[in-house]
Amino acid sequence: MTEAGTKIVQLDFTLSGADLGGLLLLDTALLLADRRDGSRPSSPRRAGSVLWSDRTAIRLQGDAPQFPMAVIDFARTSFPDHAAWHLQISGGLESATMGSLLLLVNEQNVVTATAFQNASRPRPVDRVVLSAVYADSARVMVEHALGHEDFTEDSDFPDGSLGATLQSLFDQLFPGQSITDIRLRQRKSPALFASDLQAAVKIFEVS
Repeated sequence: MTEAGTKIVQLDFTLSGADLGGLLLLDTALLLADRRDGSRPSSPRRAGSVLWSDRTAIRLQGDAPQFPMAVIDFARTSFPDHAAWHLQISGGLESATMGSLLLLVNEQNVVTATAFQNASRPRPVDRVVLSAVYADSARVMVEHALGHEDFTEDSDFPDGSLGATLQSLFDQLFPGQSITDIRLRQRKSPALFASDLQAAVKIFEVS
């Protein structure tokens, strides 16, 4: 292209929904198509040189914490055979949320496995099970966060990180309350804190 000035280019493409989830990152780059000989030393000359790039992040599943899940046979793992589910948390608070959280559902627990299969059109019993899983997962995440002394409302975690997700969860469950006060409440009166958390997640309420 030898013309000067600004050109508007419209790009159309299709992404398969089955391959997407969580946070979609779109990288756009402008590359030099052909080698340019005889150009100034400070100018790009090699074909494929990046002239400009930009990244756009699009959250596909809302602002609520999202993490992957898997249905497995707990009898083949170190988890108790009769447990219904397990929320696995790994990595530090700076780690990406999508790589740090994994909800495991025991396929041998038919009631729980069926509830997740029917999540798009849940029956009354499925709603009860899903509410219990959500409440327990929130408890595990909150307790995990409170176990890190560097987890405070003033902490600055990267977008999409586990720490940022946990801060968002706290803002949702305990609006107007400081993390320091919540941590003290959990340590001084764990039974009362458990009831507070049940109320915060609105367990078994129909939305």
